[in-house]
Amino acid sequence: MIEVNEPLKKEEVSLFSGIEEMNHEQVVFCHDKATGLKAIIAIHNTVLGPAMGGTRMWHYASDQEALTDVLRLSRGMTLKNAIAGLNIGGGKAVLIGDARKLKNEALMRRFGKFVNSLGGKYWTAEDVNMSTKDMEYVRMETPYVTGLPDFMGGSGDPSPVTAYGVYMGMKASAKKAYGSEKLEGKKVLVQGTGNVGTYLIENLIKENAKVLISDIFEDKIKKITDRFPVEVVAADQVFDTDFDIYAPCALGGTLNDENIDKLNCDIVAGGANNQLLDEKIHGKALVNKGILYAPDFLINGGGITNVYYEYEGNYNRDRVMNQTERIYDTTLEVFDLCAKSGATPQAAAIQIAENRISAIGNNKLPL
Repeated sequence: MIEVNEPLKKEEVSLFSGIEEMNHEQVVFCHDKATGLKAIIAIHNTVLGPAMGGTRMWHYASDQEALTDVLRLSRGMTLKNAIAGLNIGGGKAVLIGDARKLKNEALMRRFGKFVNSLGGKYWTAEDVNMSTKDMEYVRMETPYVTGLPDFMGGSGDPSPVTAYGVYMGMKASAKKAYGSEKLEGKKVLVQGTGNVGTYLIENLIKENAKVLISDIFEDKIKKITDRFPVEVVAADQVFDTDFDIYAPCALGGTLNDENIDKLNCDIVAGGANNQLLDEKIHGKALVNKGILYAPDFLINGGGITNVYYEYEGNYNRDRVMNQTERIYDTTLEVFDLCAKSGATPQAAAIQIAENRISAIGNNKLPL
């Protein structure tokens, strides 16, 4: 039995230090014994509007790892939504467990009840290991969900638009690094062949890039090799392979002390969130190695743009694609700011996002 005056344990101190360090507004832990649901919803910032960000399901090694992930992801959504010019804040949710074994209608509907309990402060959508069908189940319990299928009046799977934004960011990076945006003949390694990775590969193949792929799931690799002429690289050989452009499209943290030392490419431009394990240390490490980095929260913003207009109630596909194409110009703007200020691309993109949050926040103050 825990006494009221029992000292805080180290884990409890770590929990709140992480929330305070990234300045989150609210973190909700969700549990339901009947369905086996274990989830965390993190609301980072609502200055620009209700927090919006997808839900992912992953078999985390520990609850602490899940918490760290959702805190980083939700902060990234704040930056992503701000730099994309959207009037929403940043949030994210993670479900803890193996999606291939645990995910079902009951679990998703129970999660929907937790989303609903927040009264619209957080809106969810698809992310890793989630589908439009899962969002249908969530919608049965709450209106605060986007990424619904077309027949329900939604915008459908946001993955194609996410991939298109990454493609635009990659072309802008090529323009900066090579003097031409053309990707024809460039060797691009796409790490992670889920929905976003697959659509990115499709865009690259159309432009006659030389595509290499890597994934930890053999069935996903087979789906790609059955459709596209690609070269397969073993998951443990990615950073021992030479290519022009590295496109991480799985989980984050692949740009770290060990991997950056081995990385042999000109550009990093991918769809994964939080690619830099430490944004200051590893953002600088890429600069020092002469590798151009396209900030992930900037170039993977197409998907959130897609569901944002569904949330607004005036969804128009052409409008979404036109706004997603602007990622090209914003990426070049970030690189120009780097040249002027000496900042890393990550720091420059954060500055642009935070400047917008500050400016809009000031506009909301009473006269």
